[in-house]
Amino acid sequence: MLTLPNLLTTLRIALTPVIVLALLAEEYQRAFAFVMVAGLTDALDGRLARRFHWESQLGAYLDPIADKLLLTSLFLCFWMRERVPTWLVALIVGRDVLILLMAGTALLFTRFRQFPPSIWGKLNTTLQILLALVLVLAAAFPTTEIPWLTLALIWVTGISTAWSGIHYVGRAVKMVIMRNSFMPADRRGARG
Repeated sequence: MLTLPNLLTTLRIALTPVIVLALLAEEYQRAFAFVMVAGLTDALDGRLARRFHWESQLGAYLDPIADKLLLTSLFLCFWMRERVPTWLVALIVGRDVLILLMAGTALLFTRFRQFPPSIWGKLNTTLQILLALVLVLAAAFPTTEIPWLTLALIWVTGISTAWSGIHYVGRAVKMVIMRNSFMPADRRGARG
């Protein structure tokens, strides 16, 4: 269903390559302006969906995809410019790939269709957004950079990324165990 929140989410997806091109061209102030617009779409889409009851399954899938696409692209660009360490980008990308693989496996082989974010996933996304904003702001306006704050955010985001990835794996294992414990014994043997 194409609602205003879904259009805003789609706009965020469409802005991602524009932001990447600006970052790669080292047009940081332009990139900063587009990141602010993307952030505004992220803030508005969820609020509008809840306020006017425009929630949809499409929006539930698109919103986290848009967030991850934008954040991963930002961190890859900053990694290419040597503004974030390789280990952090590897953690961020690795966690997201792992979650996508788990969700894809669940969609293909189980009846699970709802993958609500955990509190740790939400916290991690918030920290990634905060770090990305600090990096874009510092690139666009170098006098605003506070090196110790950036370094602290890098480490806190790294720890949060690792922990939320572990937490999601634990949740997936728990779901599989619960599913198998409620499945009749004859069906369990047939699937095993």
